[in-house]
This record gives sequence, C-alpha cells and structure tokens, in this order.
Amino acid sequence: MQVVKYVFQPHGDERGQLVALEEFRDIPFRIKRVYYMYDTVADVVRGHHAHKSLEQILICIHGSCKILLDNGLGEKKIIPLEKPYEGLYVSNDMWREMYDFSPDAVLMVLASELYDEADYIRDYGAFVAYARERAAGRE
Repeated sequence: MQVVKYVFQPHGDERGQLVALEEFRDIPFRIKRVYYMYDTVADVVRGHHAHKSLEQILICIHGSCKILLDNGLGEKKIIPLEKPYEGLYVSNDMWREMYDFSPDAVLMVLASELYDEADYIRDYGAFVAYARERAAGRE
C-alpha cells in the first residue's frame, strides 16, 4: 500500500503563516468539494467508508488526529496528521477511519468529486469483496 503524505510550502513572516493550495499544482486533482470536521466528540471514529471514484486530501489544519487506511487486502496503516502544512492523499480504493481527534482539531478535506452517495462503500465486508475483485482484475 502506497501512502502519500504531502508537505505543503508554508509562507510566512513575523505576521504569521499562510499555505496556498492549487489544483494540479499542489493537489493532484481538480477540487470540486471542500468540507471540514470540528468539535469531534472524544473517542468518536469518523469515516468508516471507502469510495469508488472520489480522491481526497486530508489536512488537519488545527490540532491533530489519526487516519487509518486499509486497502481491503490485509494492509493497514495509521498516519498521524499533526501539522497544518501536511496533507494525506487518500485514493478512491481505500477504507478510511479518522479518530483520536485532539479537542481543538479541525480536519479539512479536499475532494475530487461532488457528494454522491452512490460512490460510497459503507459496509466493510462489501469493501473487502470490492477490493479483492479489483485486485483480481489487475492480474
């Protein structure tokens, strides 16, 4: 499983810091949707799904959280997001769970597609079957 963590270029001076992100330059896709999570209750796990087409970049712009990525074929990785200038690329064929949010965490998501419920795989067993089917098709 390949995990891609981007380090974006912060620009700053004595006034503070700024990070600018541009599609196809800093982000590997056209950004069609942006959303963010905040005030996440302690011990809550968000996500619990995969996507058929959608790609994402996750950026914890304040505080910290952890991201569990699972390819459905037995590989899992946990990636901490702790810096506002780091982003985690999550491909369309990856189960994701976001958890261990600090009380002040704000997790921003840049998405390649508009919201489409039909693109979600919300059942883990169905996701594993989907991942195995896709892997068998590549062989």
